[in-house]
Amino acid sequence: MNPISFASGIVPEFGPVDTIEAAAAGGFDMVGLWVEPADWTDQTTRDARAALARTGLPLLDVEVVWIKPDSSDDDHRKVIDVGAELGAKNVLCVSSDPDHARTAARLAMLCEHAAPAGIRVALEFGIFTEVKSLATALSILDDVAHSSRALLLDPIHLDRSGTTVEQIAAIDPALLPYAQFCDALAQRPDPADFAAVIEDAIDLRQQCGEGALPLAALYHALPAGIPLSIELRSKALRDAFPHPALRAAQVARATRAWLETLA
Repeated sequence: MNPISFASGIVPEFGPVDTIEAAAAGGFDMVGLWVEPADWTDQTTRDARAALARTGLPLLDVEVVWIKPDSSDDDHRKVIDVGAELGAKNVLCVSSDPDHARTAARLAMLCEHAAPAGIRVALEFGIFTEVKSLATALSILDDVAHSSRALLLDPIHLDRSGTTVEQIAAIDPALLPYAQFCDALAQRPDPADFAAVIEDAIDLRQQCGEGALPLAALYHALPAGIPLSIELRSKALRDAFPHPALRAAQVARATRAWLETLA
């Protein structure tokens, strides 16, 4: 069974130590952390490192490097530096810069910065960003042309952008060190309604197998055995399980039960 990672988006109201401890208590194999450069201090790093050591959990990824026309490269590098100090394998990156050449140039810089720590810079596409399609993401990554570049797939963004399973199966496996996973409602938000798109992505996700996405076909199109970051942002889960460890346990049980149906 693929290792499953506890994405920070499951517990957006909690900090890094609570996130790590919830992941361990819930039975996850790995964890991901949200790094807010303005708020993250050396003490935060020490606390997170100690929590990772106590639990023995590997850090799958840190997020988010959000490229914008006016965003700070120093902030972006700080996210990577925090990941390097904590042993992260990947950093999640999205772009709201409509200039794709500029996105590629900044991604290349980030790859150079991340490479000495063995961190992959994973570009996520979706209709909520300026990299709205798989084709655009792959074109940008071709322009980056660095061994540390990667592509991050998220089922809800795949579905909402019209990406097919056949397109996913054709991706170079070397670009896919991990993937996000969740389920979602059949009804797609209007791409022109940004508020609806964001609500769909941060409040309405569903447990694997409980929604309408072709998850089994998607799963089989991915490289075998890669880690799955369970990106389950859900208001229903937040309301039903206010304690982070109980929320984590609920997500882990449902995810593993669904994965067992694929065996």
